[in-house]
Amino acid sequence: MRKEDVMAPDEKIPVCLGPDPSPRRPALRLPEGACDAHAHVFDAARYPYQAARGYTPPDNGVDQLLALHDVLGVSRGVVVQASVHGTDNRAVLDAASAHPGRLRAVVAVGEDVTEAELRSMHAKGARGIRVNLVDKGGMPFRSLAALGSVAARIRALGWHVELLVHVEDDPTALRDLARAVRVPVSVGHVGYTKVARGGATHPGFREFLAMLRDGLFWVKLTGHYRISAEATLPYGDVTEMAHRVVEAAPERVLWGSDWPHVAQYRAMPNDGALLDLLAEWVPDGARRDAILRDNPARLYGFG
Repeated sequence: MRKEDVMAPDEKIPVCLGPDPSPRRPALRLPEGACDAHAHVFDAARYPYQAARGYTPPDNGVDQLLALHDVLGVSRGVVVQASVHGTDNRAVLDAASAHPGRLRAVVAVGEDVTEAELRSMHAKGARGIRVNLVDKGGMPFRSLAALGSVAARIRALGWHVELLVHVEDDPTALRDLARAVRVPVSVGHVGYTKVARGGATHPGFREFLAMLRDGLFWVKLTGHYRISAEATLPYGDVTEMAHRVVEAAPERVLWGSDWPHVAQYRAMPNDGALLDLLAEWVPDGARRDAILRDNPARLYGFG
């Protein structure tokens, strides 16, 4: 389905499809404490969207997310600030603070955020800041270089920076950033290098693998459909990329559902089937358990 087919009648902002309403239980065995490290929550009546946004999502709130996790066998999750909310973090902070044993939050902040504001968000479950330089939707950071002063403020809290970038675009800037901020830095969507741009063969992606081996980044196995040239599961053209990031830094790889799959205008994947892809991407059971349980427990501070 094209974006043009789902436009709201009175605006130029595409309306997102909803997730598969019947997620199946995965065949994959999950360890106790398994974590979905990347999901979003939406409830427009309680948390309105900003005018400067790239899409309009349907409501899928924290109750629906936790119900999905129950079906998948996931006991922990991370709600990540979506660009439609800008720096209004109430949706993710309310979700995390209401379920402190199950959820953590990654928030979006401006360059002028104060230490007191950060401490308040920490008490509500925040453990990192998201910097979205792909789908800005009003995201306030001017560039990667603008992160320096904010990184100094989050360092004492043990937080990390989550980037949404195409890693192949400027690997040198990414390397310089990771060395400068001196906090953990994660990157979503397997690095967000699309197969159509070369995927695993792209020189910029290969440089990202080198940075993973050097300990400079964490990476999320998320959004397979966002980088695949295939319209439906199993997104086999992404498998090599997944194998390579896992081999490069197995102790700094995370898995996330990317639910409810906003701005996905092709066939909507079933979340149980998405999770089952991990069996192919990470055949070793002990390594897979680390990706699902141990790695996110360290980065997000789960007990």
